[in-house]
Amino acid sequence: MIRSFIRWLKGYVKLRIEGYSPERFLNLCSFHQIYIWGLAPVGNGYEMHMSISDFRKLRPFVRKTHTRIVLRQRCGFPFFLARHRKRKLFFIGLFLCAALLKTYSLFIWDIHFYGNEKWTDETLAEFLRSEGVAPCMLKSKVDCQGIVKAVRKEYNDIVWVSASIDGSRLNVQVKENEDTFREENVSVSQDETPTDLIASADGVITKIVTRSGVPQVHVGDTVQKGDLLVLGRVEVVNDSQEVTGYQYHVSDADVFADTQLEYSDSIPLTYQEKVYDGKKKFQPFIRIGNTTLSMGSVRNKYKNSEIFTSETSVKIGENFYLPFSYGMKTARSYSFVEKTYTEEEARKILSQNFHRFCEELEEKGVQIRENSVKIHLYENSAAASGTLYLNERITEEADTEILTIERKEMDESVGTDDQYTG
Repeated sequence: MIRSFIRWLKGYVKLRIEGYSPERFLNLCSFHQIYIWGLAPVGNGYEMHMSISDFRKLRPFVRKTHTRIVLRQRCGFPFFLARHRKRKLFFIGLFLCAALLKTYSLFIWDIHFYGNEKWTDETLAEFLRSEGVAPCMLKSKVDCQGIVKAVRKEYNDIVWVSASIDGSRLNVQVKENEDTFREENVSVSQDETPTDLIASADGVITKIVTRSGVPQVHVGDTVQKGDLLVLGRVEVVNDSQEVTGYQYHVSDADVFADTQLEYSDSIPLTYQEKVYDGKKKFQPFIRIGNTTLSMGSVRNKYKNSEIFTSETSVKIGENFYLPFSYGMKTARSYSFVEKTYTEEEARKILSQNFHRFCEELEEKGVQIRENSVKIHLYENSAAASGTLYLNERITEEADTEILTIERKEMDESVGTDDQYTG
């Protein structure tokens, strides 16, 4: 690629060699170190490419070998200049374009983030903006090492950061330590308010795993919503088994129970459906920095319409982004037509809604043991209702009651020894 560009920049020609002994001509070129490329036999001769400087050395070889040279094509930048030497405005525009590209290459026009899952691009971009790092800033003012330190200082759960400049794009790659962050959230501080765990629903206890606190129920017990499951207050007793004080904790336990959930869903049998009539309005636009130039408008062109926007950023190569973008807004007209679900369609919609509801429960860790949900069709609606039998975690936090113990001091005025009176 680079060699081809250099050849084009210096200029070269395409030749055809014909005559008595073209092979001898090629041998002389090789002996005098004249470089040729693209050699190919054509009829009784050969075609080849050669630089301009080597082309000027061929006259003695032509006379000696009694061959004839036919100039087939002139290629390269010198010939391009010669053909367009009278087009001054073209070259002025070419020079200005090169100057603008050079100027734009001095700035950062795009910031891209990699590896972030918890923290969104918008959140990280807003933080960098507060640190003075934003698009349209000079590359020379971008401190990649400072960006790395600032991000790690601001976000404790980000354990690794890399910042680099690629073209006109600033790439920021992060690594989030989700396991450490989760453990930090679960850890208990001594200064936190002690809490109990109470039942969030009625059910029958099936499993208890206690990490902190005193369990108040056992497997097989029936509990109601609000009942105490784990107590955050631990009694401190002396050798006589008397309560001398209390220790308080933030209760931490997994308590699972068999529960029931009533499910109901309904839809009307008649509905409004969108029907597109094929009418469209277009609004092309160009965005230069924060300024948008558009032709026409697509708002309020139809009674009912949907507006779609597509936008493309202008870039040179893979990472050289420019402060330009272009796009199109499209408004599609539609009207409403009243339709009625068939029995099969209504059952299908209610079944899909129920399956989606069950999937959401399972994503939350709820186990569905069985269900009695059935679909009923009425004159103007369809409904699904029934009971779901679940096994789920039913713990809910509540403040622990703080108790105090009244200490009884002994009455020193009461004697216990026998007294003698004389």
